[in-house]
Amino acid sequence: MNSTSLSITCDPGRVPVLCGTAMLFALALSSPVLSQAAEPGPDSGAFDITRQIGPDPYLPEPKYVNLLATVKVAEVVGWAEGQTPTVPEGLTIAAYATDLVNPRTVHTLPNGDVLVVQSRAPEDKPRFRPKDYIRDWVMAFAAGGDGPPPETNLITLLRDTNRDGVVDERHDLLTGLHSPFGVAWIDDTLYVAAADGVESYPYALGENAITASPTVLTPLPGGPLNHHWTKDLALSPDGTKLYASVGSNSNAAENGMEAEKGRAAIWEIDRATGAARIYASGLRNPNGLTFNPDSGMLWAVINERDELGPDLVPDYMTSVQDGAFYGWPYSYFGDHVDERVQPARPDLVATAIAPDYALSSHVAALGLVFTNGAALPDAYAGGAFVGQRGSWNRDTFNGYKVSYVPFANGVPDGMAQDVVTGFLQDDQARGRPVGLGIDGTGALLIADDAGNTVWRVSAADGRISDAPVDSDRISAQTPAEPEEGASETVPAPPAPAGSTAPEDPE
Repeated sequence: MNSTSLSITCDPGRVPVLCGTAMLFALALSSPVLSQAAEPGPDSGAFDITRQIGPDPYLPEPKYVNLLATVKVAEVVGWAEGQTPTVPEGLTIAAYATDLVNPRTVHTLPNGDVLVVQSRAPEDKPRFRPKDYIRDWVMAFAAGGDGPPPETNLITLLRDTNRDGVVDERHDLLTGLHSPFGVAWIDDTLYVAAADGVESYPYALGENAITASPTVLTPLPGGPLNHHWTKDLALSPDGTKLYASVGSNSNAAENGMEAEKGRAAIWEIDRATGAARIYASGLRNPNGLTFNPDSGMLWAVINERDELGPDLVPDYMTSVQDGAFYGWPYSYFGDHVDERVQPARPDLVATAIAPDYALSSHVAALGLVFTNGAALPDAYAGGAFVGQRGSWNRDTFNGYKVSYVPFANGVPDGMAQDVVTGFLQDDQARGRPVGLGIDGTGALLIADDAGNTVWRVSAADGRISDAPVDSDRISAQTPAEPEEGASETVPAPPAPAGSTAPEDPE
């Protein structure tokens, strides 16, 4: 297809089957723009997204849609020779690694080596509704490329031996994984969060390959549906716990709450035993798990629900409190009730915590990294970068950039600033930024999963850090005891049927 964007808007409130059929027919056509036309609402097009950035976002009235909300997808065209994203004065950007396959996350080890996790959604995901097929088609269009997809689901090691910002060695550390996403390392052990569990591998720093079979530390909710399959991972400051994100199995519980057991949550896992409990819940699709080095608090970015209009609901970043409930699916941003979810749960809505900082609607925030210790200009000291993969369900694009949020005293303090842009050009996507990290020299790394590149953003004056800042940032900090009434420890769910992972020796 030669189109640069896809626009579909349909309100099926009166004739849902006819509307769905018309949309599927439209998707089969090869015209430059496919659309089931509807007049844009008052909040589309000219909507000021800055009204939805910060701790108290503007929330318009919801527009309930039964089949599919507005769809506008940028065709991925990739980066031409010599093209790079754009950065402001004081920074410079260059490709750190190219010819990757769907790089999702980057993770720096204590010796400065960088791990790039490359993955694609599990292939066995079933589809139950017409809009499941539509969304899959839309996502395939957004990914770009023709012909059979190249091999992915692997972890590649990048090594800059002389700390000059250029990769000198590249090794595929692990291959044939089950849709990996998050990683963590401690005590000669690499932990990998796959689509259905956290696995561990023996791995000493400096090694170029892992040949040992994995041990399943903790199974996580996986198939057969596994709607939000990406599972991120963070190591606690004292190194005793792992935190794993598990996204919801639906947009707004349309598959029933039975399908959401253990999902839309962040799990706390005891690293020694694998025992797990729900640490926080009501988080539709949490990613970017990381600890704030100043406060010691766990933070994450969250993809909120769709199909309430192009300007609702804002994605957000937030500190994650032990035992807290953040609203999904019954409400958003505290007590704003989602009327689609029945039966209602006013008791849970009354307990829902509003997140710390909105990022505006449908930016698809997936990456988060704090800049403490990074070798970047003072304008980016002590805050956080946020990777925004970009919208597909608004009538005007949003996201497709990396923003910087200033922090003070452990909390956001001021308006987000666009820092790395140029991923979107004339309604075509050259790339889509996902995971973020700080490399062994103190520069910002960006995993571009559509451009199949890891970008390196450094200070224009050439400064580097005194030593590598590893992504796990181990410290002697002791975590606080759970508050009274916090969620109890629960046994891990059984391994998914058909799993070939070895049984736990215990």
